[in-house]
Amino acid sequence: MGCIFSWFRRSNNQQPLENVQDEAPKVYSWDVRDRSKSQDFIIQDLKGETVGRMPGSVNGQQLVIQNCQDCNIYIFDYSATITIDDCTNCNFFIGPVKQSLFIRDCQQCRFVLACMQFRTRDCRHIDVFSLCESQPIIESSSKMRFACFKFFYPELEGQFKASGLSVFNNNWSNLHDFTPVPDEAPNFSFLPEDAKVEDFVPLPTVEPFSTVQIITDSAQSVVPQTHGRRRKPHDESCLIVFFNDGSSYDRANKFIDAMRKQNPDCILIQSRELTMQPEDATRVFGSDSYVSAVKQGPVIGVEYCGEEVVRKCQDRIVDIMTGTTGVVFVSQNPASAQRQIDNFFNFADMQMGL
Repeated sequence: MGCIFSWFRRSNNQQPLENVQDEAPKVYSWDVRDRSKSQDFIIQDLKGETVGRMPGSVNGQQLVIQNCQDCNIYIFDYSATITIDDCTNCNFFIGPVKQSLFIRDCQQCRFVLACMQFRTRDCRHIDVFSLCESQPIIESSSKMRFACFKFFYPELEGQFKASGLSVFNNNWSNLHDFTPVPDEAPNFSFLPEDAKVEDFVPLPTVEPFSTVQIITDSAQSVVPQTHGRRRKPHDESCLIVFFNDGSSYDRANKFIDAMRKQNPDCILIQSRELTMQPEDATRVFGSDSYVSAVKQGPVIGVEYCGEEVVRKCQDRIVDIMTGTTGVVFVSQNPASAQRQIDNFFNFADMQMGL
């Protein structure tokens, strides 16, 4: 159902080098970095401290964190890339990272983070609440536990937009282990769904970080809470796709909130935001009905699971779409829903290179 990234030769008259006065180094137009502030983007060699960066203080720069022990480190801003090396028993909040977040040689650390690419090497005993747009990778790492990102503060949504990350593209549970050990338990597992962020990464109690208005309730999280690759609670699923009309982002969030409040027995399994071409729409939805709709911009698709979930999703969509002119696709019945889900999310994975 459809609702309507030289060598040179010295001349004969040239003065000997010892007679030439020192000249000021040239300044080129492409080298305009303020090197006096380079230390603002390095956190290192700390023990038992609470440090970090406030909103607006990083603004998309690269960060390096290394050799810290027993620290609380909060990066309440977006950045380009972050590397974290040789840290022990530290707690981290890492705001949206536009490109890669690389964690190396760390142990007994806990993270809340969001990034395009996530990778660990030579780490152990690491807990992570994450949003990752690509497939998270662990290498030579063990006793890793993962959960969905859950966090809010007023500036966070704007930081996601500035970083180019979509809150709907979260592959937190789709992990790849480069170095599994044959005949042994996997090197990673999932945290319980009811795991609380503050039980792993304590909220800051010292200024200025204590002034950030943090909420860790999953219902208030900027990133929707997805079940991921845990075992599904029910055999019946439903696909809902919101087509872009300028309000689809808000409409998708409104739908997710309504399902949480009115149908808590139905679980959000996964979500994607992606661009489709007309021929993609025909192939994925098995109809030409959505060819015009996909031309308007990225679409947002979500999968729900639960008893009578198709009917419940249809009811919530009717409530939300009444009085609007937006276009939404909803699975017609349980029999066709799984095929539609496979079509949409397999296409999404292919487009994202997963």
